[in-house]
Parts: sequence; structure tokens; C-alpha cells
Amino acid sequence: MRTVLMVAEKPSLAQSIDFKHFSFFCLSLTGSCSTRKGSFVGQNVRFKMTSVCGHVMSLDFIGKYNNWDKVDPAELFSKAPTEKKEANPKLNMVKFLQVEAKGCDYVVLWLDCDKEGENICFEVLDAIQPVMNKSYGNECTICRAKFSSITDTDICNAMTRLGEPNKNEALSVDARQELDLRIGCAFTRFQTKYFQGKYGNLDSSLISFGPCQTPTLGFCVERHDKIQSFKPEAYWVVQAKVFKGKDSPLILDWDRVRVFDRDVGQMFVNVAKTAKEAKVDSVTKKEKAKQRSIALNTVEMLRVASSALGMSPQHTMQIAERLYTQGYISYPRTETTHYPENFDLKGTLKQQANSCLWGEMVKALLSEGINRPRKGVDAGDHPPITPMRAASESELGSNGWRLYDYITRHFIATVSPDCKYLQTTISFSIATESFTCSGKTLISAGYTDVMPWQGIAQEEALPVCERGDTFTVDEVKLLEKQTNPPDYLTEAELITLMEKHGIGTDASIPVHINNICQRNYVTVESGRKLKPTNLGIVLVHGYYKIDADLVLPTIRSAVEKQLNLISLGKANFHQVLQHTLDIFKRKFHYFVDSIAGMDELMEVSFSPIADTGKPLSRCGKCHRFMKYIQAKPSRLHCSHCDKTYSLPQNGAIKLYKELKCPLDEFELVLWTSGSRGKSYPVIALIMSFLFLFRSGMGCNECTHPSCQHSLNSLGISQCVECEKGVLVFDPTSGPKWRMACNKCNVVVHFFEQAHEVQVSQDSCDSCEASLVIVEFNKTCSPLPDGETQHTGCVFCDPAFQDLVELKHATMRHPMHRAGGARRGRGKGRGRRPMGNPKKPKDKMAALAAYFV
Repeated sequence: MRTVLMVAEKPSLAQSIDFKHFSFFCLSLTGSCSTRKGSFVGQNVRFKMTSVCGHVMSLDFIGKYNNWDKVDPAELFSKAPTEKKEANPKLNMVKFLQVEAKGCDYVVLWLDCDKEGENICFEVLDAIQPVMNKSYGNECTICRAKFSSITDTDICNAMTRLGEPNKNEALSVDARQELDLRIGCAFTRFQTKYFQGKYGNLDSSLISFGPCQTPTLGFCVERHDKIQSFKPEAYWVVQAKVFKGKDSPLILDWDRVRVFDRDVGQMFVNVAKTAKEAKVDSVTKKEKAKQRSIALNTVEMLRVASSALGMSPQHTMQIAERLYTQGYISYPRTETTHYPENFDLKGTLKQQANSCLWGEMVKALLSEGINRPRKGVDAGDHPPITPMRAASESELGSNGWRLYDYITRHFIATVSPDCKYLQTTISFSIATESFTCSGKTLISAGYTDVMPWQGIAQEEALPVCERGDTFTVDEVKLLEKQTNPPDYLTEAELITLMEKHGIGTDASIPVHINNICQRNYVTVESGRKLKPTNLGIVLVHGYYKIDADLVLPTIRSAVEKQLNLISLGKANFHQVLQHTLDIFKRKFHYFVDSIAGMDELMEVSFSPIADTGKPLSRCGKCHRFMKYIQAKPSRLHCSHCDKTYSLPQNGAIKLYKELKCPLDEFELVLWTSGSRGKSYPVIALIMSFLFLFRSGMGCNECTHPSCQHSLNSLGISQCVECEKGVLVFDPTSGPKWRMACNKCNVVVHFFEQAHEVQVSQDSCDSCEASLVIVEFNKTCSPLPDGETQHTGCVFCDPAFQDLVELKHATMRHPMHRAGGARRGRGKGRGRRPMGNPKKPKDKMAALAAYFV
């Protein structure tokens, strides 16, 4: 019997498809899988269902070209080779897929149905095709499922209409990835090194450039410049107040609107004041309709979520993806605003009939007949974003419900009648001047029943009158006003500009906006307004001064069009890639030659690095105090030697007992991430035995043979989670002693309240990890038989079983947040002086028993 492997993009999507729709599938998310029988292409087969976690591979330069100090950024445009690396090495996704695919005859790809999804299809195929069974003749063994929602109908239709993955769309993603990598890295490396070496208060760990990110920032700074250059101008408006009988007075609008000369305005007031009555020239009544919204696409959802719900675009997409994978809404990445003719609008609407919020409106629509949604744009990707099943706030949580609530109301509105109202306009003449007054009266609320914030405001009714009637003039006066500057761009307005100019895609727009916030180029103010920082302003002004194409949207928009042609099979991948890189390479060389122009702007806004920071530790070369610069990226600077030394980020730095490194005479500083996190001494400059300089290395990585702080003296064993790290004892952590990985964020807490802990030169006979010597006070010793001192292995010694706790470090950086207690994975290895590493034989068995 033959086997079919089904691959979804996310575990939650695999679960939704498997458990809800195909009972004959089996699920494989952890590597172990049972199989069940089913039918496929007319034959009995075994099905296996598994998933990836987004992209399997990522594009990067080969190892030596990732060294910022040794590689000229100009080489990154053409000379530097790239390679595909596993996007998340810890997952071992390629090996996992190969294990699942071994012996399979067919593969059905259930990846997201967009260009990124097509690209992931080919990443999966590259991993599994070498281990799959060979096909017979011209038999098609690779199938692509196309779907827009996780519903029975959509999934079954996708299974019966399998196609092939789209190579052209995958290539367009490859081209975008390579362009962004080469162009972004070249400019980012150059300007980061140039400016961080000169200025101390930039407050940004990375001065990044991106082909989409930079024009996005440009829009924000352009609005800022308009605000700064705005000069308010006074203008004058004639206002008249009239009444009839006992009716409330009416405030009339002047038909000339405004004048910018006070004397002219006063002349018109004087003319109007000669009349005691206002004559009605006409009364017009016109029935108007406020059109319901067109169907919802991604950009509109992001706009509304930002302006009305107060959610950032990035957060909105995360919530929308979760709602999609849970089956509550259709695919959230779409440019289409037009429902296909065969879309089951009535069936989708019926699912909302029992809602306590809009159920009555839905029932009324179903009984009276729904309206066909307005004609929108069919981009040929996915149907508009639509609720696929009923939900409640308790199911979705606060933010999930708020977004779902809007999506559902928007959908109901698209099949509801338009809002109808009567607009009445009365025209008056006072002497020779004309004035008007208008009001609206609601006829039928239509779709605004379900979207009340778009409803017609209740206004005071206008008095009944006819042409020729007269009103008494109560007052005519001249009002002085001023023109106002524009406000800072909101996220919603920025999204509109990005869409208009072709910057990014519906999927990448949130990423670009998030990037300029993370880089400290803009700050998000009240009302989700984006206010540029000094750094963002200077960068954009510098780009304009050197080469405006770097910040204007025109060149990136042209590139996006070329990438779209690749996806349609109308442009050659290699030609587009090479042509674009050639253009930016020439621009890069001109930018480097002209960097003094941007530097002049930097000098005005930022302080030289020598004037920044506070004295902390002594330089090992001149023995004068170096300054500690706290602003991102934190670093040490010696003004006498004019040298800057990097430090570990996202933690606190202090002087470490005034101890000096035996290699370079620099005073050690202590880096710590918090009371329950990692801490270790740091060497400002270290010279290894190979005479290679590395700035900011921790003592927990140094292999000096005799230093009491080095890896050789304090290293215990290979990390229980990552492949390259070593668990190193932290002698500064007492009485809450710990050892921590020198590569990842694993922390092992042990021997709390021990009087002293030392690392022995002896090794464990079982796992060959370094032994530790632990000494407790006699009054509080947890050791058996009241012993106060014991030497043993952290992993294997029964006496230490209840005294060891594995955790993840509590880091301030979001990538290193605490993960709680977890079991270790993988075989361990200790690091010993200059070779012959220790190889624990059964450390994992010990960890499984000890770490909970």
C-alpha cells in the first residue's frame, strides 16, 4: 500500500485539517506517527499529516561574509556567495521532514496560498524529495492544495482539485529575499559602523537600511517636515445668525467660505448688516445614500485595526493568523475586495443568526433577501476576509474578539442595504451676500445598524419654509481663524501611502512599520501617530542630500513591479536580480563617497562619542579610564586611544572588583541580565593565542589555561539544549548559585544557600562533566547524614538530585524571555583545556530524572 504525506504550514493548521475534516488522516507533529487508510487518486493509501513552522530555510551569506570587521560591504552586492540555512536550527526541520517523508509515494502541500506559501512548498520539496520513493513513469507525485479557509467545504474542495506548486511565485520570493539581504546588509553595515564609531547618543543598536523600510520612514519624515515648515495664516469668515418666530436660531455658512484680507471681510460684514431680513432663495430636498463598504481586504483591516481598535499592524496580523488557523475567519492576507460569483454569501451569513449582538439583523436580512456586495477588485489571490463560523468573546479573548467583531460586522454590512437619508439645503440672501444651511434626516439606517459608528448623526430639524420666506437677521459678525498644520501620520495613513506607492505587500507592510519603530526611527504617539526621532529625521535628510532615490518610493515601486512580473512568468529571475543589484551597487559606492554630507547633519544632532558616557574601567593600553556609553548599543570608549569596544547588550554593566585580564591588562566589567538571569565578566579586548582580536567577549568563552574566570576553570559541561554552548559556573551568583550557557539563554540554578561552590579539576566517571565541590553551613545542610561538604556530578550524583533546577534566563531582550523549567534535549559534551572534549554518556537520562 502506498503512502501520502500531507504537509501544512503550521501545527495548528495541521490539527484543524486533520481532526475536523479527515478522520482517515493521522497527525505527526512531534516525529512519531501512526497511519490510517484512505483513498487517494483512485487507490487505497496510508495518509500521514505533518507540518512545518513557517519557512524551513532562510537566506544568508556564507560564514566568513558575516564578519562585519573583515568584509567590505561593497562585496555583498555580487562577490559574497549566499546559502540557504535552516530558519530555526533548533527545530531540525529538514531532518524531521526527511524522517516523515521516507518511503512516501505522494506529497500534498497544504501551505498558505500566497507567494510565501509557494516558496515554502519548494523548501519542503528540496528537503523530502531525495528520500521519497521514485515515481512510476510520468506519474504526478507532488500536489498543491489551494484553499482560503479552514472549513469542511473549502478543505474538501481543495482535496478534489489538487494542482501543482507555482515555481514562478516561489522565484519572486527568492528574488525579494536576495535583494533585501544584499542591499540591506551592505548599507546597514556601512552606516552602522561609520556613525556608531563617531557618535555616542544615537540610541539605536543598528542603523539599518531597507529597500522598503527606508521609503516607509521617508513618508513619516516628509510629514514631519511639512509640520515644521508650516506657517499659520490668518483668514476671516462671515457668520450670520437668523431666526423665524419662536424657532431656534440658525447659524448660516457663508458661500464665499473665507477671505485672507481682514478689510475685505469687514466690507462684506458691513454690506450684510444693512439688511434686517434674510430671504429664502431656495429649499432643496434630495434623497441620498451612504454606500456600504466593499468587501474587506488586508490593507483595510490593518487600517481600521490601527485607527479604531488601537492595534499595531504587526499585532493585528498575528491575531488574524490565529483566528484563521482556528477556523474563525478566512485567509487574512488578500488584496481582493470582490466576492466570486459562486461564494456562498447566504450560508456564511446564516452562521451568525444566533448571535446576541447582530443575530436579529442577520435574520431580518435573510428573510428580506440579502444584497449583492458592491463590486470591488479581484486581485486573483484569495476571497475577501470573511467570518467562517460563529464565535464568542470567551472563545477568542479580548483582542481576538475585537478583531473578529469588526470582521463580522464588516461582512454583514457588505450584504446589507445602503444607508439612506434626506438632505435639506436652504439658501439665503442677506443684502448681496449668499448663505446656506443644511441638515440630514435619516430615512433608512441600512448597514449602519451593524456599523453604528458610520451612522448619520441625529441633527436638529430645520424649520419648515418655502422660497420667498423671510427670517430675521439676529447677528452678522466677522470671525478670525488660522490655518492649521497637518498632524503626524497615523499608522492607517501610512498604510494607505505604502499601498498607493507600491511599498511592500499586504503581508510585509506590518513588518516594515514595525521595523522603523524597533530601530528607534519613529515613536508611536497617542492616536497611533508616528513621530520621527532625531535619528530618523537625520537619516532621511541625509539620504535626500546624497541620493533621493534611496528614500523615495519610486525605485522600490519599480522593483516590486519587476518581482510581480517574475511571479507571472513574464520576467527572468536572474536578469531582474542582476539589473537591480547593479543599480544599487552604483548607488552604494556613491553613498560611501558622499557620506560626509550625512555626517554634517549628524554632527548637529548628536554628540561625539568622546563627549558621551561616564568613566567606568581602565584601558589596558593607556591605563586611563574608559567611558561607559549606555545608549544603544552600549559600549566602552577610550578617548585617549580613540578606540571603541563593544559589550553584551540588554543588561546592566558594572566594574568587576577592579580585576584585570591576564592577556590584555583591561579591567574586567560584569554584565548581568537580572537577579535570576545570567551574569559573567566581560573582556573589553581579548587577544587569543592566535593573535585574533575580538571585542566584548565574555570570560565564559575565553580559553586561558590559568585564569580563574576562564572557560577552562569554570566550564562544567556542554549545554543541555544548544549544540555549541557550554554550561559555565557563575562564581558571582552566590548564595543563589547557578551555571549558565555561554551561547544560549539556558540557566541551571543549584545549591541555593550553599556557603561555597567550586569547580573541581576532576571529572565524572559516567558523563565526564566536571565535578563540583559544594560546602554548606552545618545548620542548614541539605546533604545526607548532616554532611557539610560534598563533591559530585551535577547530573549524575544522587545527593544533588533535589538541588538542581533548569530554567531559561530572564532576559530583557524579547528574544530571551524566560521559558520556565524545561527538560534538556540532545547529548551533552563538556569543554576542557585545549582539546579532548568530555563526552557525557548518559546525561539525558540524568536530566530526565532530575529536571522537571
